[in-house]
Amino acid sequence: MKNITDRHEYILKKLKEDGKVSIIELVDLMKVSGVTIRKDLKMLEDKNLLFRTRGGGSIKNPYASDRSIYEKELINADEKQRIAKVALKLIKNTDSITIGSGSTVFEIARFLNPSEHITVITPALKVGLELSNRNNVEVLQLGGMIRANSSSVAGNFAEKILEEISCGILFLGVDGIDLDFGFSITNLTEAALDQKMIETAQTVVILADSTKFDKRGLGKVCGFEQVSYVITDDKAPEIFVQQLEEKGVKVIIA
Repeated sequence: MKNITDRHEYILKKLKEDGKVSIIELVDLMKVSGVTIRKDLKMLEDKNLLFRTRGGGSIKNPYASDRSIYEKELINADEKQRIAKVALKLIKNTDSITIGSGSTVFEIARFLNPSEHITVITPALKVGLELSNRNNVEVLQLGGMIRANSSSVAGNFAEKILEEISCGILFLGVDGIDLDFGFSITNLTEAALDQKMIETAQTVVILADSTKFDKRGLGKVCGFEQVSYVITDDKAPEIFVQQLEEKGVKVIIA
């Protein structure tokens, strides 16, 4: 298939049918080089007809956007509450937890009512305020510069405090889960803090609703080997659930 118009029509047809295309598949089907296919995908992306991804193209935007936490709270609110309630069951006898920033992990703070004393470490101002007068909860609020979009601190001050801390479980929200790239968020400074929080935790639990799958944020937080659990909702793509478990991550559907 040498004609550029025919190739482009074929690529768009496959996108409409499957939602995504791979360079390897297109090379085989159209009998042209990978270089030619990459040029075709670039041209179609320039016309806003697709989004290029690693190894192919997609009809959906694979990149996460940096929305404010107040906007995020309104997206899939019911799913986030179910995810948080399931996450609480993992705490059991743990005496210290870290709750990261983000709308999904904030729901843990809403529902946390421990019968025994627990210390909660957090960079998120909303989490600290929510738990500041909660029975049996002691809050260690990390300090630093506050990001308006997340109402959370990040930077060297918060990272330095974490050097002296260890906790049982880290509950972390992400903006993207990509099977090649790993877990990511949209802000590099917060990604660095998340990496530091991961180092302090014995168990890392990712909370992510199904809209976070097959997306990437700017800053990689960690790979799959550092995560014990992913808690998500029942709309999560089955192929992702299967491949996460093959990578050693236990997936819990809320």
